[in-house]
Formats: sequence, C-alpha cells, structure tokens
Amino acid sequence: MGRKTVYNRIFNEKEWEQVNPKNKQLLMEWKTYLMSTDKSNGTIKQYENDMRILLIFLLRMAQNKFVIDLNKRDIISFQGYSMNEWKHSSNRVRRLKSCLSSLCNYVENIMDDLYPDFRNIVNKIESPTKKPVREKTVLTNEQVQHVLQTLVETKQYQKACVFALAANSGARLSELCRFKVSFFKEEHLVNGAYYKTPSKIRIKGRGREGSSKYKYILKAGFKEYFDLWMEERERLGIDTDELFVTRRNEQWVPATDGTLQSWKTKFTKILETDFYFHSLRHYLTTKLRANNIPDKIIKDFFGWESIDMIEIYDDNEAEDDFAKFFTAGGIKKVEKKTIDDI
Repeated sequence: MGRKTVYNRIFNEKEWEQVNPKNKQLLMEWKTYLMSTDKSNGTIKQYENDMRILLIFLLRMAQNKFVIDLNKRDIISFQGYSMNEWKHSSNRVRRLKSCLSSLCNYVENIMDDLYPDFRNIVNKIESPTKKPVREKTVLTNEQVQHVLQTLVETKQYQKACVFALAANSGARLSELCRFKVSFFKEEHLVNGAYYKTPSKIRIKGRGREGSSKYKYILKAGFKEYFDLWMEERERLGIDTDELFVTRRNEQWVPATDGTLQSWKTKFTKILETDFYFHSLRHYLTTKLRANNIPDKIIKDFFGWESIDMIEIYDDNEAEDDFAKFFTAGGIKKVEKKTIDDI
C-alpha cells in the first residue's frame, strides 16, 4: 500500500448555495486581501478550501451564523464536530483553526471600521494535541541502492535518474521537475564532488513566485544514473533540455508533479514500504550527518535558514551517534569531513 492521506469530501455545491451570503462576501474580501499581500495561489486555495469547511459547518450546525458573531462555544463545537463527525486528524483541526484565526485577524485589523468591537478569540480555545498521522519511512543506504539497482536491471533509466537526483540533492518533488539537462555539464561541477545549478531553482516559499535558490547535487551516487538516462534519451530522440519528460500526443513534454507522483507507486513496490520523495530529503540529511559533515555545511547545502532544520530531517538514533564517538577503550577522535569527502 502506498502512503495515502484520507480526504473528507465535505463541500458540495448544493449546500454552498445555502451558505450565509455575508460569509461568502467576507471570504471573497479576505481572498482579495491575501492576493494583495502576495500570498501564493496554493496558499490562497488552501485557505479557501478550509474556510468552506467551516462555513458548511455553520450552515449545518449553527443556524448559518455570520463568522463575525462566532463565540467561544461555537469554536469548541466546530473543533469537536470536525474530529468526531468528519474524523479529521488533530493536525487537520489545528490547521482549520489556524485558517479561521487568520481570517479573524483580518477582520480585527483591516475591517475595524465596520466591526470596531470585534476581537479574535480563536486562539483562546485550546487545540487538540498534535499527533503524527503517518509512520515515517526511514530509508537505509541498502534500500536506496536496491531501488536503483532494480530500476537499472529493468531498464527504467529515467526513474532511476529521478530517484538518484532526489537522494543526492534532497530536492522536493516539485523542484525535481525544474532540473535541466544542461545543469550537469562539466563546467558546473565544483571540486569534482558536486554540481551547483547555474541558475536558481524556484523552491517552496512565500509569495506567488515563491523563493529561488541554487541547488547542489552530489556527483557520487547520481552521475552514473544520469549518464544511463542520457544514453536512453539519445536512443529515443529526446532533445529537450527538460531533464524529466513524459510522452503525450506522440510528443515528449516536460514531466509534471503528477508524473513523478505516479512513479512513487513503483518505488513503493520495490521497497515494499511506503515511499514519498521527502523521505529522500531525510535520507540525505541523515547520510551527511552520519559522515560528520558540519551542521553549517549541511545547512548551506540545503539552503536552510537555520541549522535547526537539521534536527527535523536527521533520522539517526542517539545510539548511532554515540557509536561514532565512544568505543570500549574510551572516546574516539573523529575528524570532520566536507562534502568533497562523501
């Protein structure tokens, strides 16, 4: 079984037609405000979907009450209904409340001329304890090599290339689709150890355009699978600079997030455990730390703002770290490494 998220289909057009018009108007004005503050389209869409769930609840269970008139009991009722009737996870409920709180902040700070006495009370209600809803997949070197070997043996060179790229760059799924063939010319190889993209790649970040950063890719562990894919591309007559492609209407077109999502099923089958591209981000962080790469180097490699991110992605157990420094004879002397040594 693949790693899945269960989505509750709460919203429907028939009920939406009955939603309080004042709530619809408030949602529309809030969306306009979010666009004016350069929120990304994805963020705005997520907020809209979350607010629609709240407004459907108000229609069903709170006499179609105007959001401005919500009291603490209404918020508690919504929180309980969401968990018990809609079976939302604690994390989902916390996100819905966060969305409502953001809307209330907008009303309090921007619409104070219309509602001078309004105050955001959402955060006065205790949220359910945050709990993991998925079991994390921790990949070993042996598992990663098994996937790559299996893909090569079955001549699935493009899938091997994308898997190797993710394992040696830590790039997110959406970022993988933005890599170009030309990124991996010899002139972009640094110290013979890693590639640095010649231009910045758009990454996850605030704003409609997101943020952009240079990406780094370890040569060892990636280059041989890149070369196999390049040979296959030549045989197939693919001449686009997009690294990953798919066949559509007898033409090769750039692969999309959906294309890579479909490949996850293959990786899951080979691993016999849930696979998601983010697990390779964890894998690479863990690998770099296990090789005693300094935290500052790891932070800069991924382009993180803080070394605190390393603790989130490092899957090493405490005992694994102890073993690097302690022996039966006492304390080991451990030399720091650089990326070039990996």
